[in-house]
Amino acid sequence: MTAATHSTLFPQVPESADAVLEGLDPEQRAVATALHGPVCVLAGAGTGKTRAITHRIAYGVRAGILQPNTVLAVTFTNRAAGEMRGRLRQLGAGGVQARTFHSAALRQLQFFWPKAVGGDLPRIVDRKIQLVADAATAGRIRLDRGELRDVAAEIEWAKVTQTVPADYAAAAHKAGRESPRHPAEIAQIYGDYETLKRDRSVIDFEDVLLLTVGILQDRHDIADQVRAQYQHFVVDEYQDVSPLQQRLLDLWLGDRDNVCVVGDASQTIYSFTGATPDHLLNFRTRHPGATVVKLVRDYRSSPQVVHLANGVLERASGRAAEHRLQLISQRDAGPEPVYTEYVDEPAEAEGAAHRIRELIASGVSAGEIAILFRTNGQSEIYEQALADAGVPYQLRGAERFFERAEVRKAGHALRAAARFGGNDSGLDAAVDLPSQVRAVLSGEGWTSEPPAGSGAVRDRWESLAALARLAEDFAQAHEGAGLADFVAELDERANAQHAPTVEGVTLASLHAAKGLEWDAVFLVGVAEGMMPITYAKTDEQIEEERRLLYVGVTRARHHLSLSWALSRSPGGRPTRRASRFLDGLRPGSSGSGRRGAGGGPGGVELGTRTRAGAREPLAAARRRADRKVARCRMCGRTLDAAEMKLMRCEDCPSDMDEGLHDRLVQWRARTAEGLGQPAFCVFTDKTLIAIAEAAPEDEGELARIPGVGLRKFRAYGSDVLAICAGRIVEDELGGADEED
Repeated sequence: MTAATHSTLFPQVPESADAVLEGLDPEQRAVATALHGPVCVLAGAGTGKTRAITHRIAYGVRAGILQPNTVLAVTFTNRAAGEMRGRLRQLGAGGVQARTFHSAALRQLQFFWPKAVGGDLPRIVDRKIQLVADAATAGRIRLDRGELRDVAAEIEWAKVTQTVPADYAAAAHKAGRESPRHPAEIAQIYGDYETLKRDRSVIDFEDVLLLTVGILQDRHDIADQVRAQYQHFVVDEYQDVSPLQQRLLDLWLGDRDNVCVVGDASQTIYSFTGATPDHLLNFRTRHPGATVVKLVRDYRSSPQVVHLANGVLERASGRAAEHRLQLISQRDAGPEPVYTEYVDEPAEAEGAAHRIRELIASGVSAGEIAILFRTNGQSEIYEQALADAGVPYQLRGAERFFERAEVRKAGHALRAAARFGGNDSGLDAAVDLPSQVRAVLSGEGWTSEPPAGSGAVRDRWESLAALARLAEDFAQAHEGAGLADFVAELDERANAQHAPTVEGVTLASLHAAKGLEWDAVFLVGVAEGMMPITYAKTDEQIEEERRLLYVGVTRARHHLSLSWALSRSPGGRPTRRASRFLDGLRPGSSGSGRRGAGGGPGGVELGTRTRAGAREPLAAARRRADRKVARCRMCGRTLDAAEMKLMRCEDCPSDMDEGLHDRLVQWRARTAEGLGQPAFCVFTDKTLIAIAEAAPEDEGELARIPGVGLRKFRAYGSDVLAICAGRIVEDELGGADEED
């Protein structure tokens, strides 16, 4: 689960603006304090991007720099927007608007429609399938159920790319799309679909954005009113922005540039819907003066998982691959990823279920385990295998937690108990909030022990059990809280779609898993024909499949299993093989053991810590580096001459020991003063940073640092090594003492 939903703790609101910044790493802090002008945050998987941008908003609000009602944060799912609102509330910035593009546009459309058009806003159709079917019938085109779904998707793509029916065929050809029917037929259905909508006075989901764009373009007075309301914008998952969403953002901004965008081109997996990373990759071209921050410290996954994730992208091609981020794990070492080949798919499902039972027996919570697959059609066999093994599970993408019938009913019961609990004899024996909640939930079907088996009965019990656990955490964090307080918390969580954890193994498609994380992840069906999927033909489509696998790998914190089957069914011909994306990565495959740029086995961080926790000297890392081309030890990019002193890109994060750097700066100032020379004559700022990053342990390591040189080594080497070893410490007056 995400960080917000993974924890059911209730942290205290920070006491001040400065307190909001506590606990952020240097790059996250740089994001949080960059409150003016265009800001671009390139954030790798697991690097704390949501933490960085929510703390950025909260810091600006708490410091009085941003007014809550003038900030609009937009993202792509209701879950992500709800999580953002929940985090902002915990940080004391609850008045900020955090919405999806569609939700924000719909609010504006509903408000301005009477003024701009007149009358009531047309009804929004929930699903366009029936309208597409009617449009096809009008044109005497027969579509089966699968074609209806695919044609509806083509219409959605056309609208978000701002393509009209007459231009569909040319646009689809240019984009390399494989149309489910002849492009001329799709264009005809699309045109009839638009006509039917007008005749029936309805609009669809994409029209919400299109109509809002139209009003803001045509009515300058309305555009000015919106811009007066919103002064500052934050856009999450910017790699998934469509041309239509970018157009809306441009209209919201007007001629201003107070926008912060956050994204990772390597996680672009929705191009089939019209999403494109071009807006992220072109941001610095559009905004030459933008502040750019790279987040590459991975706090989610073990070094072994991070090493595999970096390896998956190592052979990627295309523009997004040129901007990939080399992740650096910040976690302790974990087990190596497990690769398993099975004879058929049922054996693969049974093997995954067996391994999951072992993990649960070893102490891993079922709610912290996920099975991820390429298509939803793969789900059924794993549902059956888990049920046969007696392992509870939940399907990701099912109805939202607070919309489940049993949760709504339990909420009504808790609300009634909060109002009239004094007259309820069932609560007489309940001495605290958790026992009161359990007493109420008992009347709704909750029991202290889970029911046997799986299915709907188990699903309902899991929902009620999640409410019971939430009550325990809430009571622990809020001493003296009562039922009314807990009901208020449930209402706020429902509004924010901040659901508690449901105990059960998660089954989800790789697309649905985006933005989530688990302790243990099983990537199943990682075979040619499924990963990449059979219909991925072009280089761009193949690379998106590679990125999809990367997203799957980076969902795992500790345990990661990848598997594939040689045949679909028992007794079938074993014609399948493991995905090409695993070549060179899994043991025994062609090229296995080859190191990724800037990282070693298990995600070892050059210049920081080895797997055993001992400091790895920069000089030792440099000896292993490519001697013909100087490469950044963080991201692997070729360095220019100005960057070679630090052996990293200027905008890559520093792994410097800040305390050591401070001591070196004080020593340099005192030494320069004694010599009557400027400080840079002793060592330049970059050389001091390079020394603090390398923390040399012997003369050889110090001598190999660019900028030291033989003369300065002879003059200052013994002092520098003594400071690095902690033998010289600075007292409060800035003097130097020899430690015993």
